[in-house]
Amino acid sequence: MDVYQVIKEPHITEKANLQKEMGNQISFKVDRKANKIEIRQAVERLLKAKVLEVRTLNVKGKLRRMGRNAGKKPDWKKAIVRLAPGENIDFFKGL
Repeated sequence: MDVYQVIKEPHITEKANLQKEMGNQISFKVDRKANKIEIRQAVERLLKAKVLEVRTLNVKGKLRRMGRNAGKKPDWKKAIVRLAPGENIDFFKGL
């Protein structure tokens, strides 16, 4: 799998920000078929940071209603990547 298809986007929430500050961990939305080895290689190659550990989890899509119509958000995969001490990834450098 191409490294550009493995990582879809950073997952930025309050909990993800706390993990980044306290444990040097970054959360990403990744391709559902990607495994831990592919995620590690993609992060090290694209973001040029040394990865110590990768944890993955499948997130179920939430049920949503618009009036009487019910729908479902798509399921997705989340990867929590722990970086080596001294490594840093800043998504909002230019802002």
